[in-house]
Parts: sequence; structure tokens; C-alpha cells
Amino acid sequence: MRAARTISLALAPVLAVSLGACSSEHGAQAWAASVCTALSPWRSEIDTLTTRTQQQMTSKTTPGQAKENLVRLFDGAETASEKARADVEKAGVPDVTNGKAIAAGFLGSLAGMRDAYGTAANGIDALATSPTATFYDQVGKVVDKLNSEYEQSSLDTTDLDSVELRQAFDSLPECQ
Repeated sequence: MRAARTISLALAPVLAVSLGACSSEHGAQAWAASVCTALSPWRSEIDTLTTRTQQQMTSKTTPGQAKENLVRLFDGAETASEKARADVEKAGVPDVTNGKAIAAGFLGSLAGMRDAYGTAANGIDALATSPTATFYDQVGKVVDKLNSEYEQSSLDTTDLDSVELRQAFDSLPECQ
């Protein structure tokens, strides 16, 4: 079904993302551990929501049921993303070069993901469910917009690279 494939494509970047963020002047190891601990439940929740929605979308559903499922998915992803953002914010700022900018970048990225999911939930909620073909075409457009907004919220690490943080994220079991 087109909608299930579309949802899968929309959430693939979410599941592939491994983020890192902030702690009130904590060393790289402590900060990375806090961030990974904060993001682990977020990744699990996104994965669970995606799996549930795909199962529901591949079974025979009406456009009304599909709409309800998608709104629930995107609302859940928005809520999970905000919780992750708030938990990462609690981690503070890493005590590394450009620590404040790195922390702000990760918080901004999570806020952008949260907002993209919120926009998608509102977009799906506003759709008419008939005619069916039009509904699914419009779902595709909402998901395309989600993908675009999600991509725009990706963290550009070009100027935010930290050897200490990279090593911490690569070595800590919490981050695997």
C-alpha cells in the first residue's frame, strides 16, 4: 500500500539518526553518556510507533482509519521528540571546544524534528478522507513535506566537530 511505503520512507531518517547533545560543562564522556541515555527512549518510541502504524496501514483500513493512525503516529513522534529535546537540554553543555554551539545545534535539530512531526500531524488531520485516491495523494504530499522539513532540521556538523565527543559517542555502550 502506498501509504505504508510513504510512512516507512518518512521515518527512515529518524531511525538512522544518532544524535549527541549537551551537559552543564560536563566532560565529553559524561555529556555523551547523558545524551545517549536521553535519546535511547526516543529512538525506541519512534521505532515502536512506526512498526505499529505500518502494521495497521498494511491491513485493510479505511481512509478514516488511516488518517487516525497517521495522526496518532505523528503526534506520538512529536511528543517523543520534545521529550528527547528536553532531556538533552538537561544534559547541559559539553566541556569541549565549541561546546555551546554543539549543544545548541543538537537542541535545534531535535526541535526541528519535533516541529516537522507536529506539522505532519496537523496536515494529515486537516485532510478530507474522500475521495480515497485524493486522500492518499494528499498524504503523500504531507509526508514529502515532513521529509523536507526533517532533512532541513538535520544537524550540520561541519563546524561542530569535536574529536573528544566523537570518541565518546563511538566508545560508550549507551551510544551503541
